[in-house]
Amino acid sequence: MSDNTKRSQPPWTAPDGCDEPKLRLYNSLTRSKEVFIPQNGKQVKWYSCGPTVYDSSHMGHARSYISFDILRRVLTHYFNYDVLYVMNVTDIDDKIIKRARTNYLLEKYSQEMKCPNEVISSMNEALKLFDAKMAAETSPEKLEMYKKFLSKAQACLENLKLAVKDSKGGDKIRAVMETVIKDGKDPMADWLDLKRGSEVTDKAIYSALTKHFEEEYHKDMASLNVMPADVLTRVSEYVPEVVEFIQKIIDNGFAYEANGSVYFMTSKFDSEEKHSYAKLVPEAFGDEAALKEGEGDLSISQDQLSEKKSANDFALWKAAKPGEPTWDSPWGKGRPGWHIECSVMASCLLGDSMDIHTGGVDLKFPHHDNELAQSEAYYGNNHWVRYFLHSGHLTIEGCKMSKSLKNFITIQDALKKYTSRQIRFMFLLHSWKDTMDYSASTMECALQYEKMVNEFFLNIKDILRDLPSKGSEAFQKWGPLEIELDQQFTECKSKVHQGLCDSVDTKAALDAVRTAIGQCNIYIQAKRASKQPFERNILENYASYVTNLLRIFGTIEGDLPIGFPVAGQGQSNVEEAVMPYLKTMASFRETVRQTAKNQKVTEILQLCDDLRDNVLPELGVRLEDREGEKSVVKLVDRETLMKEREMALKQAEEKRLKKEAARRKEEERQAAKEAQRRIPPSEMFKKDVDKYSKFDDKGMPTHDAKGEPISGKQIKKLTKLYQAQEKLYSEYQNGGQ
Repeated sequence: MSDNTKRSQPPWTAPDGCDEPKLRLYNSLTRSKEVFIPQNGKQVKWYSCGPTVYDSSHMGHARSYISFDILRRVLTHYFNYDVLYVMNVTDIDDKIIKRARTNYLLEKYSQEMKCPNEVISSMNEALKLFDAKMAAETSPEKLEMYKKFLSKAQACLENLKLAVKDSKGGDKIRAVMETVIKDGKDPMADWLDLKRGSEVTDKAIYSALTKHFEEEYHKDMASLNVMPADVLTRVSEYVPEVVEFIQKIIDNGFAYEANGSVYFMTSKFDSEEKHSYAKLVPEAFGDEAALKEGEGDLSISQDQLSEKKSANDFALWKAAKPGEPTWDSPWGKGRPGWHIECSVMASCLLGDSMDIHTGGVDLKFPHHDNELAQSEAYYGNNHWVRYFLHSGHLTIEGCKMSKSLKNFITIQDALKKYTSRQIRFMFLLHSWKDTMDYSASTMECALQYEKMVNEFFLNIKDILRDLPSKGSEAFQKWGPLEIELDQQFTECKSKVHQGLCDSVDTKAALDAVRTAIGQCNIYIQAKRASKQPFERNILENYASYVTNLLRIFGTIEGDLPIGFPVAGQGQSNVEEAVMPYLKTMASFRETVRQTAKNQKVTEILQLCDDLRDNVLPELGVRLEDREGEKSVVKLVDRETLMKEREMALKQAEEKRLKKEAARRKEEERQAAKEAQRRIPPSEMFKKDVDKYSKFDDKGMPTHDAKGEPISGKQIKKLTKLYQAQEKLYSEYQNGGQ
């Protein structure tokens, strides 16, 4: 080849690469994890079942709302989907009607009651009705709850009878009567509703209840840092659309009218080749108890059940009854059934097919199965929902948390004990679809995780404050420690991604973060031990990544680049503003402290300790003294520091008590030893009358308690003890009293 020949570039080979994990979601329609494929690119249409607003929201509801908030945040901010999130508020429902009616009737009865004997008579009638209700109940959990109600009502009734018999004071009688209504409200409410429920006609009574609890729900969600829905729907605002939807289902041949009500024909729907009833829980087909519960307490009279063509049919429209709010329809006045409400509201906004539908696992059958059936009957398709996601139950001491069982902890009560971040960490550390128990131990795991992460953030921020942030000095040569830490960081990010792709497994993601934080702490310790400078960028990237991930999960609010925001500060510049002053104060204190140590001025040392232990924590400042190093200043929530101080005082007291107990034990041992020294050898065995019966002149045992001579082997052992006591006694005599 001549020198003038132009050289060409050699062939280039593309790297093999590797298969990236794809997002899979656990789909209740298949009971397996399916690759998530939205119907329209990155757009995701999502409907979530919201609250039925007749009572306070409890931690069982928080399980669903926080779990779906986490899923929504991850799909939006991690996987970058464009999510339209629609949620409903059920404000027309049998439970709402009965609760509003009975609240009104109980209050009216309480205001009107005058004669205690009338109250006694009313409660006796109520208890008879309640006994019949208990006799018909088949659920063990509900039966146990009813027994508690009955016992409470009977006890307060007996108190009223005694008060009538013994008391002459009208005020006391009145107070006991009010207690009867309060403590016996469950039996009394059923009796009043049966007797006077049909007289309640004012719609405002029902709307007042739903407005109150809807507002409370929104406050609870804000307290839990749950993002509001993009669109919120209320059933009461969609009644005309419900009527139109039902009419089309009738026209399509899947529903029929009976005495002013309209029912969905499950057998006709299920017989169609492209349709299938009970897709989610096919084994529950024909479960009469579940179907009755789905229809509602006010809709399962014998007359109503007998007008259905099949026991499996369910109400789309409920004919008007006295004491219930009603709306106009082609079939007469009435109100929507529970299941049709979600179908209509979701369809009005998301059309004939949505990507994701979410709700609690207890809604699978019949509610969600009925939603699917009536919606697919309306549209004539078999894919109204592509991915159905259900959150698992939350139990308390092994029992399902439930409004109907009155076995629940309200969200507000939980927030009095724990922060919203701690509650969210509890859910993040468990699978969103599995049952979990709300207990002190599960919350302790969340508290410890939060503490670990917070300490990591505080340590990183303390290190970064002393490192150059700009120019060439901000970069250090990477050594073996940095290279290893970067490899571990890369592995952490990979495991987090794999976990989130695996049906948003936040527990796996947090486990990977825990491991990475441990590795980063080892790096910090190694650098300190070798007195080498830290590499700023790798630490900053590490902490920023963890911060951003936790922000995606909803445990961090605001835009702080690193760490949890400190309560009451809000903006990131607060820490930047106050830290120079705090560090100057800490440096001055350390100089004073070292001078006091050298000159042994204990009063000044105590003042330095008091500043660290009592004064600064009240201001939300933690000061950590480190031997041979400068003190570390950290901004921490005052509440957290107060708990830490309380724990430190408790541990110090436990240590003091332990030391005191050890001292007393040693004193007792020494006292026993001293008492033993004072015993003459001739007397030492004579007190053991249960072992020996005869002794020689020196006090040595010769016969056991039964009168048998002591063996030679035993004599040798006793002789050694005797000689040892001779030595102790001699020391005692020589040493004096």
